[in-house]
Amino acid sequence: MADFVDHVLLHIKAGDGGNGCASVHREKFKPLGGPDGGNGGRGGNVILEVDGNTSTLLEYHHRPHRKAGNGKQGMGANRDGATGEDIVLTVPNGTVVKDARTGEVLVDLVGVGTQYIAAQGGFGGLGNAALANTKRKAPGFALLGEPGDEGDIVLELKTVADVALVGFPNAGKSSLIAALSAARPKIANYPFTTLVPNLGVVTAGEVIYTVADVPGLIPGASEGKGLGHEFLRHVERCSTIVHVLDCATLEPGRDPLTDFEVIEAELEAYGSLQDRPRMVVLNKVDVPDGRELADLVKASLEERGLRVFEISAATHEGLRPLSYAMAEMVERDRAEKPVEKPTRLVLRPKQLGETGFTVRRVNERTFQVTGEKPERWIRQTDFTNDEAVGYLADRLERLGVEEALIKEGAEPGAEVVIGSMENGYIFDWQPTMGARVAGPRGSDNRI
Repeated sequence: MADFVDHVLLHIKAGDGGNGCASVHREKFKPLGGPDGGNGGRGGNVILEVDGNTSTLLEYHHRPHRKAGNGKQGMGANRDGATGEDIVLTVPNGTVVKDARTGEVLVDLVGVGTQYIAAQGGFGGLGNAALANTKRKAPGFALLGEPGDEGDIVLELKTVADVALVGFPNAGKSSLIAALSAARPKIANYPFTTLVPNLGVVTAGEVIYTVADVPGLIPGASEGKGLGHEFLRHVERCSTIVHVLDCATLEPGRDPLTDFEVIEAELEAYGSLQDRPRMVVLNKVDVPDGRELADLVKASLEERGLRVFEISAATHEGLRPLSYAMAEMVERDRAEKPVEKPTRLVLRPKQLGETGFTVRRVNERTFQVTGEKPERWIRQTDFTNDEAVGYLADRLERLGVEEALIKEGAEPGAEVVIGSMENGYIFDWQPTMGARVAGPRGSDNRI
């Protein structure tokens, strides 16, 4: 069974807002003491939070559906409903959140403690006490709670490490990270032993840094061959790239220089990695002919401006100078970058136009009204209550919807759809707006 997952599709649903309450205060000798219905509670949010103790998305692979709590309904005696419980989903540092439908990157979660509201809870409906005014002293209705946000997002983990060890399968990267740190990755003498990144913490003097053992790359990795995209993704956040070259390979057509050029070509084709400092490790110098081959290619690599280290992960030869050299590169990179600080990210309110809606003519008899305000008001309306429908009509008239329909050429009896043409609400429009309401598009309950 897999114990590491770095890519999941997650279906999230924020809590729905609670309905407002329509209630009249009653007491002895005062049976009609005025409206006292409380407001509905707001639905809970779905929040993503970076947790330093989380390193995999495995939990969401097994349970991909997550829902926050609904707000409670308002009650009499001016008692508001309770707010729905937020659900906080912990994710590893370096998690990218994407819209599953469009592929758009919504947020890049870096820094322990960073939060992102992935789905906002619906607003609670107002109770009749809040709806009362000088003209409507005793409303016999309340507003419905709004549904919470719902949708699919993709969580994609890009390992956060200081140093990335790259190289062909079986080049000795897992052995090297095990020798440098306390990490104990699976090690065996065959390709693709490592199928997931391994992280190790290395201490060199006063410098402590992390090293990522990126699964072996092969030609065509930048095009996705051999799970290349999944592997290369974990190199993106590393500040230093260390090539681990096998000086004891017996595969035909393979040698350290060729391996280096192939991996460099894949890194270049993947993109966004050209500015990372590099160094080269010639591994397995303890093997017969390994040291001789390392001596032959070392000068060619140094001519390219690279620092080259001859090491043996098996015998630990050359590891101390290598660890200090990597620490120097990491320190240099850290000095050039600002310190990461956790950031609380929130969704910004949607910006409305001057009127908050638009009207368009669909055909000779059908008109469509779209906009944040009218669509929201539709969701809040209880269409089984005539007084609530009348309140909606008043709101739409004050917003200017009637006037806009007249300008577009709407005549009494025209079909007006508020919202999408597939799921919006249909009205048989009259100049008073709202005398005849059908409900959701496609239904047959036209009044």
